[in-house]
Amino acid sequence: AHSFPTRRSSDLNMSIPLRTEDEIVKLREACKLASDVLVMIEPYIKEGVSTGELDRICHDYMVNVQKVIPAPLNYHGFPKATCISLNEVVCHGIPSDDKYLKKGDILNIDITVIKDGYYGDNSKMYIVGETNLRSKKLVEAAQEALYVGLRTVKPGIRLNEIGKAVQKYTESQTFSVVREYCGHGIGTEFHCEPQVLHYYADDGGVVLKPGMVFTIEPMINAGKKEVRLMGDGWTVKTKDRSHSAQFEHQIVVTENGCEVMTIRDEEIAEGRIQRVMVNV
Repeated sequence: AHSFPTRRSSDLNMSIPLRTEDEIVKLREACKLASDVLVMIEPYIKEGVSTGELDRICHDYMVNVQKVIPAPLNYHGFPKATCISLNEVVCHGIPSDDKYLKKGDILNIDITVIKDGYYGDNSKMYIVGETNLRSKKLVEAAQEALYVGLRTVKPGIRLNEIGKAVQKYTESQTFSVVREYCGHGIGTEFHCEPQVLHYYADDGGVVLKPGMVFTIEPMINAGKKEVRLMGDGWTVKTKDRSHSAQFEHQIVVTENGCEVMTIRDEEIAEGRIQRVMVNV
């Protein structure tokens, strides 16, 4: 996630890759593996376990069982296989053997795998036991904010319609949308165009087309939207120390909506989104 670039819209539209059917097949495989890690790790999330231990379990599963590469590991110097962001950490939390989960914690685990050169990227929130009502509502709203974004996607609309819908929903729930970090194009590289803002702003004139692949991953805060980067150069926290929550899916724009490539069976069972979203 980076600050949004200033470019002529024609340049930006032309710089966004449109994936072929063969590429989409490979991306689907990577995405399924990435989503499987989030399912695998859930039983280990309990009081007393360290975020470092959770990272090791994910790392070993990705490398030894799935035979994939954990994309965050050594990415621009990031030291771990996963990002685990606890409570007031907005994103890019570094797992540690000194950080133990306690009852009431909320945490995001962000998993990106590389399978045969193709990337699958997703994240979800977990709650340790029971948490307070505000944090529970925050987690629920973060998931629905993502779903609102997914229901917006269809060819022919401006990219910033996604951010407009996410912002409107999030603020209606009395939460705030983080501005500094955003969704991103992804495929044969971790980050590429387009950059997907989760609030309404200039999008450089990008119009969605079938074959575009990107993530939607709104970060929303229980308090104010301002964040601060910590001294490790990675960890981002809310400035007011309020809790933050985020869910992420990787999608491909289709002829009449989008395909949610990282969808999990639990979500299909809930019925709030489908693998193939028809948004006409």
